[in-house]
Amino acid sequence: MVLFLFQNFANGQEIIKADSTITSRIETIDGNIFTGIIQEENTEILILSTEQFGNVRIRKAEIRNRTTIEATRNEKGQIWLPNPQSTRYFWAPNGYGLQKGESYYQNIWVLYNQMSFGITDRFSFGVGTLPLFLFSGTATPVWIIPKFSIPIKKDKWNIGTGALIGTVLGETSTSYGLIYGTTTFGSRDMNVSLGIASGFVDGSWTDKPVINFSTLIRISQRGYFISENYILPEGDSSMLLLSFGGRTIIRNVGLDFSLVIPAGVDSGGLIAVPFLGITVPIHKTKK
Repeated sequence: MVLFLFQNFANGQEIIKADSTITSRIETIDGNIFTGIIQEENTEILILSTEQFGNVRIRKAEIRNRTTIEATRNEKGQIWLPNPQSTRYFWAPNGYGLQKGESYYQNIWVLYNQMSFGITDRFSFGVGTLPLFLFSGTATPVWIIPKFSIPIKKDKWNIGTGALIGTVLGETSTSYGLIYGTTTFGSRDMNVSLGIASGFVDGSWTDKPVINFSTLIRISQRGYFISENYILPEGDSSMLLLSFGGRTIIRNVGLDFSLVIPAGVDSGGLIAVPFLGITVPIHKTKK
């Protein structure tokens, strides 16, 4: 025993016992991803206890990213990882916010691009664009999206407020945007939200607000059911915009898919428009 301790001290390889309550995500340089609890580590090697592979010895020189994550629950021996896009549904925001240091990239049907950053645990900021300039120099919309999130009761009731403020590059004096407020009941894994928004174009505000009601339900280790719906003003009446679909987590990337169905309009038949998007979370890495 004394010889063992002396050898480790001489080699500068002090064994560190890790916190058994912390879940880590390890990505190696050859593309493998392991999720589990670090049992031991020294300056060269760590031992990760995983549910799928048991104890895995990983050389630190082979680690590309090492991230501490918060597993939402352990369901029948499976670690359910956090929702990679818990702050919004397909597009509509909810009352939850990014934590300080977190960020994500969202893409919808290739053209819609947006990055959001957690400045504090209650304030996030994002930028986005539709890069239409790639098509013969067409004018290009750009926007910013500040958002405040206020927890009323932790993991049960959050409210959020924010704005989307944009302009169109290549055109003069063109501005647009909206301000919104939303209240969310439930956890980041299972919730319902009711929101209201008012928009403007070149300083002229809409006469009536847009109402949003959405829900998210986690149904498996990597799957969610999502419904995002709107009541849109249309002259003296209104129309419904319904969407039903889900989110699948693939190697920590969220794949969103749904069918968008307009209702309350005379379309001559049922119309269902497909929606497809991805969300790539960028967590603050701890090494």
